[in-house]
Amino acid sequence: MSKLSNTVFRAFFLPLAALLLPAVAPALPQGDSPATEPAVQTVADSVSVTRGSGDAASDAGQADEEAGLNVKEIVLGHIGDAYEWHMGSIGGHELSFSLPVIVRSPSSGWHCFSSKHLHGGAEHEGLRIATEGEHAGKIVERQADGRDLRPLDLSITKVVAGLLINSLIVVLIVLGVARCYRGRKADSPAPRGFVGLFESLVESLVDDIIAPCVGAGFRRFAPYLLTVFFFIFVNNLMGLIPFFPGGANVTGNIAVTLVLAVATFLAVNLFGTRHYWKDIFWSDVPTWLKVPIPIVPFIELVGIFTKPFALMIRLFANMMAGHAVILILTCVIFVTAEAGVAVNSSMTAVSVLLTIFMNCLELLVAYLQAYVFTMLSAVFIGLAQEHGEPADGETAPERMKPDRKTRIK
Repeated sequence: MSKLSNTVFRAFFLPLAALLLPAVAPALPQGDSPATEPAVQTVADSVSVTRGSGDAASDAGQADEEAGLNVKEIVLGHIGDAYEWHMGSIGGHELSFSLPVIVRSPSSGWHCFSSKHLHGGAEHEGLRIATEGEHAGKIVERQADGRDLRPLDLSITKVVAGLLINSLIVVLIVLGVARCYRGRKADSPAPRGFVGLFESLVESLVDDIIAPCVGAGFRRFAPYLLTVFFFIFVNNLMGLIPFFPGGANVTGNIAVTLVLAVATFLAVNLFGTRHYWKDIFWSDVPTWLKVPIPIVPFIELVGIFTKPFALMIRLFANMMAGHAVILILTCVIFVTAEAGVAVNSSMTAVSVLLTIFMNCLELLVAYLQAYVFTMLSAVFIGLAQEHGEPADGETAPERMKPDRKTRIK
């Protein structure tokens, strides 16, 4: 029993440690490894590993491949970006979409071609995908002095392609639902099916989040907040689909969450009231906390940037962690392949059950993360819409919560 426990410990927890202990690399395009052993290649295909074009493994990576399954490489390869969209393999042939490469080099100008020209470490028009160094996995141009120059890269990568597809889905859903409401009369029966579900969801978001949190002027910010919610929700759901057009880890890419956080930052601070800025630079606290050392103003000023930073990290970390945990649980099946039939069979059953559970949990997380991002954005916007003390005869709840007639007007 002790030997079995040690084997299970090594099989399950060591892959997790291999992922968490090293410094996690940024979510940037990853390159292809050279041909591996057939068993390892089968494992990689089974867990739907997405690899970039033209990357050869380092000597240390090759040693890890020979020693066993490289869980870290599989997980980072999946949650990272790539210059192609890998779909699977049939009969030993890899199926993938080659995406457009668009770069501008200071020395040779603009280049636009398909990423298939960079497969297998090939060089095209003086460009290739670096295999090592600070630009590993990225397109570089070899200079006359032997240095690798990183050009301006505007390529359509897997994350960008997934972002465009998911954005198109959101637009089609909204326009399709809006079309169903054209020509409807006020006394018409409530819509059913998907349109009714969409209406209920929008109404719940407006009544439970946007109107109470933002206040009487909520209609000004409702379009932005609803767009943010459905954009994040659709991207989260599409990221759980393991085949094209799903599988792109869009909201698990920190560049995407950064743009969303910056949008909320601008909505909060560009439309903030005079009272909002007064509370930041001259709040109602004892004077010695404001002058000669501006302690409170400094704290409030830092808070302006920490709020969107928290939004960015929360969404990025939760979605990336969900993908990583599912992949690690899947890799347990193959890590225990050499531990014997009994151990491998039991761990396979545990892995399958936990993977199904995690996928169901990720469905809930996909909604919760969109909900939380929208709610916090509405709260931050509402705090910036304060107008000081309410007027005579007006209570704060009446100002902050407009009645239902105002909301549906």
